[in-house]
Amino acid sequence: MNFKLLIQYDGTDFHGWQVQDGQRTVQGEFERVVGMLENAEVKVVGSGRTDAGVHAEGQIANVRLNRHFTPNRLRGAINGNIGRDVRVLQVEECNDDFHSRFSAKIKTYVYRVVNAPVISPFWLRYAHHEARPLDVGKMNDAARMFLGEHDWMAFSSARSDVKNRVRTVMDFSVESLWDARANASIIEFRISANGFLRYMVRSIVGTILEVGRGEKDSDTIQTAIANGNRDLAGITSPAQGLTLLKVSYE
Repeated sequence: MNFKLLIQYDGTDFHGWQVQDGQRTVQGEFERVVGMLENAEVKVVGSGRTDAGVHAEGQIANVRLNRHFTPNRLRGAINGNIGRDVRVLQVEECNDDFHSRFSAKIKTYVYRVVNAPVISPFWLRYAHHEARPLDVGKMNDAARMFLGEHDWMAFSSARSDVKNRVRTVMDFSVESLWDARANASIIEFRISANGFLRYMVRSIVGTILEVGRGEKDSDTIQTAIANGNRDLAGITSPAQGLTLLKVSYE
């Protein structure tokens, strides 16, 4: 039986999604717990790999089990045996051909920046702190340059293990929101694409932050996209500000 899982996690104390020897990872925790329930080795497949320190509000995974579970019983059994910084919100039975990664059509990430002299301790794990003023209008103008199909070599890790770096960005917005708990403005960079490369979102956001501070112009960004020159892109922004928000299927 194939089960689809809706997962949330605080990525602070995880070394990313993917199983790695000697490291605590989200996939590793799920395979340990679900394997115990199945009494056999299992493969829990995620929609994508989040890096160390990156969070998820809407990660999707699927797992095939031979033992009989109702969705609610499986959810309860997993949550009762896994760390409190990760939770399965929903479990549903799905078709055998459903694959959380290959069936995905659109992925949406949000990157949050507290733009104030001081960052609230309640946001320290979930947002990047930028004390310098940021021009949201200029950053929105820059965001539009990233729309469409491009080779994202300049905005990805050199260690990325993919041959094709072409991806299509469907939507990208920059919005400033007042947050009462932070007592400050939180700027949300929300980006949707048919796929992302390693460090791609964080590199794009780091570049646009430089635009917001008046340190980089649109011509430089256009050249970086066209030429794939990593040196023209901005510094990769820290992991804690990034959250996998949603994965869309059919």
